Order: sequence, then C-alpha cells, then structure tokens
Amino acid sequence: MSSLSEFTFELAVCQWVERHWPPAGEREAPIVVARQLGTRGRRWDTIIVECDPAGLRERARFGSEALNSDLLHVVEHAPAEWAWYQDALPHPGYPWRYVRDAVHEAADRGVIETRRGANGRIELRRKWPYPDWVRRIVAIENKPDLDASAARDLRPQIERDVALSLADEVWIATAATGERVEPALIEDVPVQAGILTVDVAASTDDGADVAWHPQTLDPSEPGTRILERPDGGTYDASAARFEYADAAWKADKRLEIAERAYARGWRSYVESMRPDCRHFQLADEDGWLLPRCGAKERSQTASECHGGCPDFEPEPPAWRQQGWPIEGGPGAGVRSLLARQRERRRPNPEES
Repeated sequence: MSSLSEFTFELAVCQWVERHWPPAGEREAPIVVARQLGTRGRRWDTIIVECDPAGLRERARFGSEALNSDLLHVVEHAPAEWAWYQDALPHPGYPWRYVRDAVHEAADRGVIETRRGANGRIELRRKWPYPDWVRRIVAIENKPDLDASAARDLRPQIERDVALSLADEVWIATAATGERVEPALIEDVPVQAGILTVDVAASTDDGADVAWHPQTLDPSEPGTRILERPDGGTYDASAARFEYADAAWKADKRLEIAERAYARGWRSYVESMRPDCRHFQLADEDGWLLPRCGAKERSQTASECHGGCPDFEPEPPAWRQQGWPIEGGPGAGVRSLLARQRERRRPNPEES
C-alpha cells in the first residue's frame, strides 16, 4: 500500500481486528467492530465490543437499528405484565412526555407492546427481556506514523481515556515499519495504553505485534474527567480541573456506544462517500478490501470523496438501467456488498 492515510489505515485496522482479535490467544467471544464512536467529547477511531454469545443472539430480536438512550430506558425496564408506563419505568429525570414518545417509538419498532388501559392510560409490557450482551469494550486510537511528536500529542488524550476508564482497554495502533518500537517512544504515552503494530501488507496472516500490553481498566468504578490541565510552562503552577463520572453514567454510556456499534459497524464509511461516482472502486490493496479512486489512482479519504470533488463524475444512467451490469448500478452494488458483509457479523434474529 503505497500511500497510507489515517482513514485508509483505520479501515485496515478494522478489517484486521475483525479477523484476528485478540492479538494473542484464541477468540473466546464474538465481537462487533465499529469506527468513529464515543461520547460527545471523545470519539475513538476503532471500537471493539466483546459480546456474550447468548446475549448477542437475544439482542438480535430487537432489530438491527440502534436503541438510543430513551429507547434503552424503555426496553430495559419494560415489565413482564401490563402496567401504566409511569408506574413501570423509573423516573427519567426529564418530563414524562418524552418517555411517552419513546414508548410509542419502541412500540412502532416492535420491541415492546402497548395498549390503552383504564382512563385511556398508555400501558406497556415487554416482548423479551433486554439482554446483558456486552462483556468488554476496547478502544483503539489509530496513528499510522507514530513518531515521537505524534506520541507526545497523543499523550493528553490517552491520559483522559485512562482516567475516565470508560473502555476496558485502550490501545494505540500504528503501522509496522520492520523496526522495533523505540522504548523512548513508548515512554511518551501512558503506560496503561497498549501499542499494536499492524502490518498492512500481511492481512491474510496474523499481521500484528503487541509492542506494549495495556493494563485492564475498571469501568465499573467511578472515573475522572480531566477538564483542564496546566500547559507545562516554566511558570505554570495552576492546578488541573477535573470532575468525577459516576459508575451509573459510565454503564449507560457504554451500552449506548455498544448499541451504535451494533447498528453501524465499520463499513458504514460508504454512507459519507460517493460510491455512485464512476471512479469509485472497492479494490484489493495487499489483501485489504478498501475504497479506491480510479481518477486519483490511490485510496482516497472520506473527506475527499464527495460531490464537490473536481474528479467526481456521476455514473452514466445506462449503468443503472435494465439491471446491467449491477442492479441499480455499481454504486448501489458497493452499498449492497458492504451491507451484506455487515449483516453477516450479526446473528440472525430468526435463530434467536
């Protein structure tokens, strides 16, 4: 792979993780891999959700779309027997009318049942218990060129990840260069974070090495949000500002992240690109199936691939007509292929 942007490397890491995670040992549980997910203040490049097998099959009953925080509040607490929703659900901390809207949405999606009870009150009951399907969450920051400067720039963010401990493990993935990772470079990042070197030219084998093993964090305990810290200047004696994140907030946020990962996967990158351009290709790059621009003759980035690109050319109408050569045209074929690959990573709801 001659030119390796962070976007291209990120997709390669997602493919490697899907095939070979964990980096040492046998896989003991199914995984869901996604990209560009996190909290309002922090977005991780790659997310790995290690799942309970039985719980993951039960989760499939709730459909392939994500359950947001409002819907999770409903399905997690929906009773086994009919009850007025305000009696059945714990107070959400915001007006009940928003809960009522979420109850209707959950019913429309078929994940709970509702009826009109006495005095026209909305009653609900669950169809299935919402499962405990998430075992662990692993966060990876991708940095193909991890030189000393990049490591120093990453340090404050990785320190925040470790302090908050929203994920069970935090890793940095970098491109393998054939050279060992310098000890001085490892010292530039927090020791709690692991360092993974990925060989993008060896995708069919176990082409990654652990340069530094991470420490396991404890998401069940309260975490610390680092809000502001001294800039490190000679005369900077100011104190860091921080606040605590309680365990309940972390548990809710982890489940929301896992739900979005379940729905999106990592192949959703195509939704923000233009596969309907005649130059868009899915090409085999040293064993990795990655987007490629025929006009640029390289793997493009997501920010480059848009309708305003000077090389953008819509597919000729003839490509989309009469089902030839692909039903709906090559762009539709690319979307369909990636959607099928994403679906294969989820259990079949009918087998649950």
